[in-house]
Amino acid sequence: MRPLILASNSPRRRELLAELGYSFRVEPSSFEERERGLSAHDTALAFARGKAEEVFSRFPEAVVLGADTVVSLDGAILGKPKDKEDAARMLRLLGGRTHTVYTGVCVLLRGHREERVEATEVDFFPLTEEVIGQYVASGLPLDKAGAYGIQDGYPLVRSIRGSYTNVVGLPTETVGTMLAAAYGGK
Repeated sequence: MRPLILASNSPRRRELLAELGYSFRVEPSSFEERERGLSAHDTALAFARGKAEEVFSRFPEAVVLGADTVVSLDGAILGKPKDKEDAARMLRLLGGRTHTVYTGVCVLLRGHREERVEATEVDFFPLTEEVIGQYVASGLPLDKAGAYGIQDGYPLVRSIRGSYTNVVGLPTETVGTMLAAAYGGK
């Protein structure tokens, strides 16, 4: 069986992929994520593809999984915050509103490429300055698209429509189906 490589250093993606029962190793991609004026949907897919292709170029005998998560509010992409002030700004924008989380997924192996984008709508509670301040002070939002993690335990998310694991960073149902196809029905 070809080795599986996760082209991401995200601890959340590692945990979610491990929960699917696959053995894999992590090889972070050196792909540079640069804004290209694409929609959030297309950005998530382009970044996932770029990560997977860069790692696949180094490990052509492997199955490579690339993923990228993008938060979109009113068509604008909210990436990872630059600092605590930027995180607080993003949380203020998201408070009391609905946004969409897109995760692009790309699976590559010799002679096979499959790409998908999962979208989940997320409704936030109205956020007080106290909640925003406590959450930002925890440091948790600083490495996450949109400056939040649904799994972090803070009272941010009122409801979702779609995949919970997509909001965490890897839509496991979608990835499970894609990897099963890549491995011929694991």
